[in-house]
Amino acid sequence: MPTTTRPYRVLIVDDEESIVRFADRVLRSGGYETAFAFGAAEALELLTSEPTFDLLLTDLAMPTMNGDELARRFCEHLSDLKVLYFTGFSDRLFAERHTLRSNEAFLDKPVTATGLLEAVSLLLFGHTRGLQPATRDVPLDPAFRYLDP
Repeated sequence: MPTTTRPYRVLIVDDEESIVRFADRVLRSGGYETAFAFGAAEALELLTSEPTFDLLLTDLAMPTMNGDELARRFCEHLSDLKVLYFTGFSDRLFAERHTLRSNEAFLDKPVTATGLLEAVSLLLFGHTRGLQPATRDVPLDPAFRYLDP
């Protein structure tokens, strides 16, 4: 099957608009395609309407559902999904478990733009040396409409 190049897609989930806008601006400047949701319920709606994400950047402490539960639900549908918890409460992440899964990492708030880009690069590519292409080769799916950047 032929392939095309598409940007790595990051879903940003936080209940604070300023955090979402910051992460969106930083990741777009790094060449990533982003979508965002202001809470878990809105994020779960995106899972059904836009089911292709490479990384979930989520706050841990949100009303109605915490980021760990949200990540678990997303990973049930997207087995290769990477999860970056973006939180000021990293101790809560380990309240019920002692380690992160191999596809997870956490980043304490506050963070700089460089710190966020480095954390995303480390999780997606395994290192932060140099610039990584924010695109990946994927098989063409005739049912999906690709837009040229």
